Amino acid sequence: MNLVNVRDLYKSYGDKTLFDHISWNINEGDKIGLLGINGTGKSTLLRIIVGQEHYEGGEVNVLNGIRVEYLSQNPSFSEESSILDQIFKSDTREIKILKEYEKTLYDIDKGEKNLLGKLTKLQNEMDLNNLWSYESEIKSILTKLNITDFNEKIRNLSGGQKKRVALATALLTKCDLLVLDEPTNHMDGEMTDWLERYLNERKGSLVMVTHDRYFLDRVTNHIVELDNGNLFKYDGNYSYFVEKKIERHDMDKSNRIKTEKLFKKELEWIRKGARARTTKQKARISRFDDLRSNIGRETVENLEITAATTRLGRSVITLDNISKSFDKKTLISNFSYIVKRQDKIGIVGANGSGKSTLLKMILNQIPPDDGEVRIGKTVKIAYFSQENESLDESLRVIDYIRESGEFLLSTNGERISASKMLDRFLFSGAIQHNYIERLSGGEKRRLYLLKSLMEAPNVILLDEPTNDLDITTLTILEDYLDDFNGAIIIISHDRYFLDRVCNMIISFEGDGKLAVHTGNYTEYLKKRKIEEPNLDTEVENKANAYKANKPQKLKLSYNEQVEYEEIDDVIEDMERSIREIESKMETNADNYVMLQDLLKEKEILDQELINKYKRWDYLNELVEKITQQ
Repeated sequence: MNLVNVRDLYKSYGDKTLFDHISWNINEGDKIGLLGINGTGKSTLLRIIVGQEHYEGGEVNVLNGIRVEYLSQNPSFSEESSILDQIFKSDTREIKILKEYEKTLYDIDKGEKNLLGKLTKLQNEMDLNNLWSYESEIKSILTKLNITDFNEKIRNLSGGQKKRVALATALLTKCDLLVLDEPTNHMDGEMTDWLERYLNERKGSLVMVTHDRYFLDRVTNHIVELDNGNLFKYDGNYSYFVEKKIERHDMDKSNRIKTEKLFKKELEWIRKGARARTTKQKARISRFDDLRSNIGRETVENLEITAATTRLGRSVITLDNISKSFDKKTLISNFSYIVKRQDKIGIVGANGSGKSTLLKMILNQIPPDDGEVRIGKTVKIAYFSQENESLDESLRVIDYIRESGEFLLSTNGERISASKMLDRFLFSGAIQHNYIERLSGGEKRRLYLLKSLMEAPNVILLDEPTNDLDITTLTILEDYLDDFNGAIIIISHDRYFLDRVCNMIISFEGDGKLAVHTGNYTEYLKKRKIEEPNLDTEVENKANAYKANKPQKLKLSYNEQVEYEEIDDVIEDMERSIREIESKMETNADNYVMLQDLLKEKEILDQELINKYKRWDYLNELVEKITQQ
């Protein structure tokens, strides 16, 4: 079933065409990743789909009666409301009951009297409307996203916490189409893993913008790419997209070579002074104009940044038995490490564990409580923080970069001009002379990153560099860091980026303990599982503690009781059926037609089994809660 139909959509900003008469369908069951470099209009297209942005031409038709929920990149809130107020912003009768129930519990906890009668009445309402599992789901999702004080005011939350509250609101709102703009920003690895599983199990359609390539690969079944005002569609996940895009670029390159040959012939003919006297000549001049237009189209191809550094001595950074605490919470305790010239270190850990604090101690922005941080005499640090530096938006793009220098020396002695560096970093000649105020948020982030690299550092500190950067920019940055002849320290939640760049991981283990691991992020996770085979990588369900002393009335319905008694046998039968199909696939590996039929049958059974596992988990958790009442 077609949920959203975009037809012949046209949109521009000034002289820049964002969408050049594009068409696109979003169907039931689609899980779509929307890609494109910053400034191509990804967020704008999402806002158009959800009705929050105007457009100049074409049509956007949303199927009558479907529910669409949208998470923006920068959500807005009522600062005086609580987290639960935000979650319970819907006006449905069920939400009103839940909201009143939570408020009554909160008032009782605060010592207010004469509310037990009201609480009993609300509990009966919860029973009648089957709301206990929904209340549990709300608190479970908030807790998975590390939001545990449900009555905290929005004004007291950090930017990352606010984004996660907005994400929880979107996930908990019943809808047919979920639209997410950068959902993994401000999330640590465990939260991202959980969200990945949640979206895989969730029914309904999904459209999202994200830079997390592992996330895209594991969640999506379609990729849509915005490129030069056009829309390219790929019926597969991120790996499939990369494979097919290479094929498309190879074909485009071949076509461009042919076009250039035709262009030269047409140009020669035009220069001879041909006059459009005949219909044939008019057609040929029109053809020449089309060819010239195609030749002039910008293409993002063979882009790179030449790594250039100043000399780095043997002594780089020494962390000598350093410790740091805030508000009686120990973040770092007696940690020592000597950073070497070729170290490419990824720093990982839960949000608030102290990762950014470690970088700030290296930068001498905050002192350690104990121990010493020593920086080598030849060290020249470039620091790319989570928040952009304050950009003078009255400057032109080229002038901002020239503040760091007119040119850069490459490793082979080549002088690279500021303009050429901008071009290699996806700022074309026209954009270079635009004022910074005209750039998108992602383009400003990319510009700030380039300026950091233009200063020819020999040590680079990156704090969440992948936030708000597009995948093309990340690929260019990864290539730069591959060739960088110096030390790199990176804080990131992006698992692909950490795997691609790092040769060492420093992990915050809690209670001030830091551990050093050789290898990339995936190797670190494997080692961690071997060392701690019973490690639960999920966030602890702290909501249980919150609810421990609250009166609840849980019970299995008759149908749930029957389902609970039979579900183990059902799962065993499904697993047996899948094994039989896999055996048939091995036996008929040479029979393409049969193999395709078996594969489709297996995919359907796999999805049914996932849903059954989810149901098994819910029923067993419910029974456990009932026995503990």
